Amino acid sequence: MKLNIGGLKKKEGWKLLNIQEGPNIDFVGDLRDLSQFKDESIEEIYASHVVEHIGIKKALNSFKEVNRVLKKNGKFYISVPDMDVLCHFFLSPLANKKVKFEVMRIMFGGQIDDFDFHYFGWNFEFLEDFLTNANFSEIKKVRSLGIFNDTSEHKLHGVPISLNVIATK
Repeated sequence: MKLNIGGLKKKEGWKLLNIQEGPNIDFVGDLRDLSQFKDESIEEIYASHVVEHIGIKKALNSFKEVNRVLKKNGKFYISVPDMDVLCHFFLSPLANKKVKFEVMRIMFGGQIDDFDFHYFGWNFEFLEDFLTNANFSEIKKVRSLGIFNDTSEHKLHGVPISLNVIATK
């Protein structure tokens, strides 16, 4: 099984896990608790703009849960807002108030519902440390995950704002 956490749209070969029920959702739940899945039962897990919705106190255990349910050599595809890029945008003298406000919503969440808040800002250095501590063996930053056309591909004024990482069990 391949699991898209936080997704809403069906894609052949993938099951959807979301914190809210919906017409295409296969499993209700979230990244912090994958107890509904057996050890080493999932080939790939995809989480685009999901990890930042987890408090830092629960991040390591969440990554360990992902590692637990992934099969050997399984892949964890992660996309988060890249704080290094967003801070650069925010501090740029070229950014007007509208751009800065847009950046703040990417940093802290769109806040359109009770689940759309960000608890932590990730960069590669932080993410790599957490994934290493969760026993992932290979962690690499990539330009694109190339699986879904979603927020992992989002650009702000032509600049990619997502940190895309593939971690291997």
